[in-house]
Amino acid sequence: MAKREVNPRECSLASALNVVGEKWSLLAVREVFYGVHRFDGIVRNTGAPRDVLAARLRTLVDGGVLRRVRYSERPPRDEYHLTRAGRELAPALLGLMRWGMRWVPGAPVGPTPFTHDCGGPLDAGIVCASCGEAAPPPGDVALPDTGTAEGT
Repeated sequence: MAKREVNPRECSLASALNVVGEKWSLLAVREVFYGVHRFDGIVRNTGAPRDVLAARLRTLVDGGVLRRVRYSERPPRDEYHLTRAGRELAPALLGLMRWGMRWVPGAPVGPTPFTHDCGGPLDAGIVCASCGEAAPPPGDVALPDTGTAEGT
């Protein structure tokens, strides 16, 4: 049997998933967007095991998504707040929420933590980085020429 060469495509998505791609990570970020900043509240609202959530929060802090803010010295306790990088996850969270509502049978429709000044819910979309014009979701995405043939 011939061995197949494994050559994973390196990209920023893979790098991002190293920070936010573990189970419970984005749910923890969702809770902080909802204004839940303390560990016990995040555990309660996500259902994550305490030890696993502690590890995910450490990764999110180390990855620059969240920052810890001390609110008690004795015993030492921290709250979690979004950094600029964390706030920039809003479109990704909105996109996943929209996808779940549309494509996951029986998915509950919860409130969105993202609202416009008018009070309406915000939605994620794809826009041109140059002109700002909205674009429909892509079918096949044109990838830059990497010098490798597809499937090899």
